[in-house]
Amino acid sequence: MKTKNLIIILCILCVQGLQAQKYFTKEGRIVFHSDAPMEKIEAENNKATSVIDTETGAMQWSVLIKAFHFEKALMEEHFNENYLESSKFPKALFKGRIANMKDIDFEQAGEYEAQIEGTLEIHGETNDVRTTGTFTVGESSVQGDCTFTILVADHGIEIPAVVADNIAKEVEIIVQADYQILDR
Repeated sequence: MKTKNLIIILCILCVQGLQAQKYFTKEGRIVFHSDAPMEKIEAENNKATSVIDTETGAMQWSVLIKAFHFEKALMEEHFNENYLESSKFPKALFKGRIANMKDIDFEQAGEYEAQIEGTLEIHGETNDVRTTGTFTVGESSVQGDCTFTILVADHGIEIPAVVADNIAKEVEIIVQADYQILDR
């Protein structure tokens, strides 16, 4: 009888070990840049938060707009006050999923291509996003990277005619994260 109980306990422990993990970061890096004929605009934010649920493939990102930093203080001021209106729309949010979750093994070291899809909310406007990213699984770490492009107009960001030549209509967004296992 004791042997049978021991086997049952071992089976339960093994099944619990196979449960999906959640990975989390609060130091995700988001860089965006646009090249226009008159000026290159680039900003970086190292305080983005993200969580991935490996059971469902669900993925979320949240980033404070005011945490983007520019090389020029005046650009940062215009970005927050005139374009993204960060006091009115303080965050950008991505809610989505890893569509090919079955192809990614977060327990096995290696590099995995991820098909990411979801919605991106910036400046109060929500649009669909589809992109390809990469997860690099190490012995004790998971890194995620992707790059995609958005249209400024799709997010209700108005560019005054006087500076229209200085600001590109498309913005490239680079996302990078070093994920940690979220304690249960």
